[in-house]
Amino acid sequence: MTVPAAALAQAIRRPERQARLARMIRQPCTAIVPLERVDATNVGRLLATSGTADIADAHVVICARRASQRVVTSDPDDLRRLDPQLEMVVV
Repeated sequence: MTVPAAALAQAIRRPERQARLARMIRQPCTAIVPLERVDATNVGRLLATSGTADIADAHVVICARRASQRVVTSDPDDLRRLDPQLEMVVV
């Protein structure tokens, strides 16, 4: 499982609502992907192309594309604006 660091930072702002997330990120099968130079550049380009501004959402899309993974989300609309073809599981 992949968790983009930008998305983790955004989600963990309300830790009382994120008990499952806290357990998940401690699992050995979970990788936290840092927002480093290459991803940051790709995030910026994706935001410019889509006309959107949410860095965490764009980092999710970049990571999902690279890993060929589906995204688990409760907010599919913003992700669809970034990538209409993105495979998602809506919770």
